[in-house]
Amino acid sequence: MNSVHDESRPSPVSRGCDDAVEVAALKADSFGRIALMRDAAGMFIRRDLRHVPLWLWLPAWWLARREARGLRAVAGLDAVPQLRDWTGRRLDRSYMAGAAMYQRPPHGDIAYFREARHLLQRLHRRGLAHNDLAKEANWLVLDDGRPAVIDFQLASHGHARSRWIRLLAREDLRHLLKHKRTYCPQAITPVERRVLRRHSWVRQAWFATGKPAYRFVTRRLLKWEDNEGQGPKP
Repeated sequence: MNSVHDESRPSPVSRGCDDAVEVAALKADSFGRIALMRDAAGMFIRRDLRHVPLWLWLPAWWLARREARGLRAVAGLDAVPQLRDWTGRRLDRSYMAGAAMYQRPPHGDIAYFREARHLLQRLHRRGLAHNDLAKEANWLVLDDGRPAVIDFQLASHGHARSRWIRLLAREDLRHLLKHKRTYCPQAITPVERRVLRRHSWVRQAWFATGKPAYRFVTRRLLKWEDNEGQGPKP
């Protein structure tokens, strides 16, 4: 759920007993604190669970553990973060210079969406479905203009040819095509329009049951605005 990716210049602050220093705080919510860090090897992103409230510790740990598992599944692929370390209390992943899609919209950039589709294909061949690509904050536009994907907390991993993973992979594709329809509508093909019109039972079940419960927990109990599909508000 990282939302800020441009490197900034505040004075570094020491963090813990390792040799890493904090360069910038990026985000803090009920499920952890995210910061841009630097050590001898360079820049990286840290998700720290040490300040999570006790009553939320288990779900925060579960989400971070799930992200670590997802990153292990895509180890070695470009355009996705690489897992550096997972201690059970903090997760370190590689830093990618760029901005979220909503911060640097790829208007009319056909090449961006073509490469984004190839990126999804590479993820899905590893048996990984992201499950959270409706959020523009989870799509990056790298400094060289290429797409990248972050935030694997909700990712599912299994056999690439299993019916379940293939179903979830189609939902990933639908979410990408929705962004393409927004920013590059002239490039949507007839086949892609059919994909956009075809709603799976997973989506219907989520909107009927899962999403209302999710909104109640995040907005009413945690007072946390997720801004799905738009990224965080400035």
